[in-house]
This record gives sequence, structure tokens and C-alpha cells, in this order.
Amino acid sequence: MRCQLAIATIFAVMVMAGQAGAEDGNRGKVLYKAYCSQCHGMEADGYGVNAGYMEIQPKDHTEAKEMNARTDDDLFKAIRDGGKAINKSVLMPAWGKNISEEDIWALVRYLREISATED
Repeated sequence: MRCQLAIATIFAVMVMAGQAGAEDGNRGKVLYKAYCSQCHGMEADGYGVNAGYMEIQPKDHTEAKEMNARTDDDLFKAIRDGGKAINKSVLMPAWGKNISEEDIWALVRYLREISATED
């Protein structure tokens, strides 16, 4: 039942992501909800629906100290190539074949916004 709910949520958010234009200022947020929230949580706090089943807990993207430790290029690379690309968790998937470079940059900007950090 929990898996069905998660799949339904993912589908609904992906539909919303497809409806949001690239010019939309909320593009990063919509993409985050579609691709990242299952592990990192709807509030980006590291408590997504999958977090309880993971050996390595997802990062809290609202934590400024942690996010300041990463450059924009690090964040881009982690999203595109997965966590292992920056010596982080191998559980972080590579999204580069699913998300355009433009959308990955939108995600990086959104991560900076929610963590109140700058590169």
C-alpha cells in the first residue's frame, strides 16, 4: 500500500513537472518534488518516504552548513552523475539521462534557495 501511494505521488508530481515551463520561477521546486522528495522529503529535510529504508540517510538540503560545503558544480555533478561522482552515497541516483542540463541547473538554484546559501 505504501509503495502504491509513493508511485501515485511520483506520477502526479511528474505530470506537474511536465506542465511547468522552463521559464517558470518554480521549475526547480517542481523538479525537486518530482525527483528528489522521495528520499530528501517534501520539506527537503532528509525525511522522504524512502529514507526509513535506506542504510545511508539522505542529506537535509535545508542545512546551510552542509550545503555551503558544496560548490554549484559539485551539486550539478551529484545530480547528473549520482552521489558516487562526488564521493557521496552510491544510493543517490544519476539523473543526467532523465533531466536536461538546464533543469539540473534549476535544481541547483533551488537547492541554494532552500538552504539560503550561495556558491
